[in-house]
Amino acid sequence: MKKILIIGAVGQIGSELTMALRNIYGGENVIASDINNIASEKLLKSGPFEIVDITDKNSIVSMIKKYNINIIIDLAAILSATGEKNPMLAWNVNINGLINVLEIAREYKIEQVLIPSSIAVFGPGTPIECAPQETVLHPTTMYGITKVAGELVADYYVKKYNLDVRGLRYPGIISNETLPGGGTTDYAVAIYYDAVKYGKYTCFVKEDTRLPMMYMPDCLKATIDLMQADFSSLKHHSDFNVGAMSFSVKELADSIRKYIPNFVIEYKPDFRQAIADSWPNAVDDTAAREEWGWNPSFDLDAMTQDMLKVIGEKHKQGLI
Repeated sequence: MKKILIIGAVGQIGSELTMALRNIYGGENVIASDINNIASEKLLKSGPFEIVDITDKNSIVSMIKKYNINIIIDLAAILSATGEKNPMLAWNVNINGLINVLEIAREYKIEQVLIPSSIAVFGPGTPIECAPQETVLHPTTMYGITKVAGELVADYYVKKYNLDVRGLRYPGIISNETLPGGGTTDYAVAIYYDAVKYGKYTCFVKEDTRLPMMYMPDCLKATIDLMQADFSSLKHHSDFNVGAMSFSVKELADSIRKYIPNFVIEYKPDFRQAIADSWPNAVDDTAAREEWGWNPSFDLDAMTQDMLKVIGEKHKQGLI
């Protein structure tokens, strides 16, 4: 049976990916870890949880030995907006932490490493209308710089050491389980919470800002599908574009108004507008579709219905 270590398991993606993988492989076989113990009760009760600092190599090695780990998922990251406030922290976690994971994988013969990337790798020179799989990568944020470097380093380990390393460029991820964690696309999550709680939202980017987005169920599906793909069938490895939907903030607000007619939004763009403007409004994910069968399930209105239903129930129960 596979033994999977997830580093960064209490974040937006990690908290839900952990549960999804435990449903597949069994709770005892998926070890959740993070730098601090702020995990949900559900996550803590469903399987092992450990404190791991990705910047401390010995911290990771101890988990490899304790649980006989053969798959590592590295979700530890300082995201775009937070990374601009503390660039060296972003570099230390995103790059030095990644090197720790890859070196451990090489030394301990780990079967597979999954290291997600992001649309933050794109920047000036990337086609705005639809970013190709192979294109100019000139990011304007430290987060984006670390993700480009991470893709290149991961591919180096594939070619140099024949290590099975995989990754996909996440678009903005929207979920109803965990609150945003310092990313530029956080508005697409916060808007739903504020719509339910207050009936209004103040957005930090302009109404015509359009970015690639994905609902969490599709994010989990993409991640697990890539993990389970035949490595020999992959021509790319650490940099797959994955798309699901693209919409402007105005289109998102209009979708919400179909279910909350009196919803009000105002716009007060801040420093995150420049980051959003540097990213494409869609991605070409032909490689992911052809190499491992990627196919999303949710569109904007289907996501909005589900988000408002789940968040509405939480609000009624006093959980938010």
